Amino acid sequence: MPIIAVKKLDERAVLPTYGSEFSAGADLYALTDEELTFAPGETKLVRTGLSMEIPEGYAGLIYARSGLASKRGLAPANKVGVVDADYRGEVMVALHNHSATEQKIAPMERIAQLVVTPFLKASFEEREELSDTVRGIGGFGSTGTR
Repeated sequence: MPIIAVKKLDERAVLPTYGSEFSAGADLYALTDEELTFAPGETKLVRTGLSMEIPEGYAGLIYARSGLASKRGLAPANKVGVVDADYRGEVMVALHNHSATEQKIAPMERIAQLVVTPFLKASFEEREELSDTVRGIGGFGSTGTR
């Protein structure tokens, strides 16, 4: 299990926590002095008050909290945020209100979840031709709906 060094940029910040023994994502908490209001379709950057040292070869992926997204329509605007291993700034969540009604976030409320995962680095080579497959250039539903 990798150890993630975390620096509190504000003494009120809450370290990420896992909701259960087998949770893949650790909850991130809103660091705000007052309740934040999101109009329908509005996006705001929400502070966590934390910076992290993600190990080389890993990335911190910021996903929606399922209850917050499905019940209140609040989820990361970019769908999945990425915290790279060389980033040392504050981890922020671009939270977007996908619902048709105003939504609120309370101070220290859990707003997203961080999944720390290894990744493969690829190199890219330009080619004149690519190998052929049965699917070929078909995309966006070309393999059927079932």
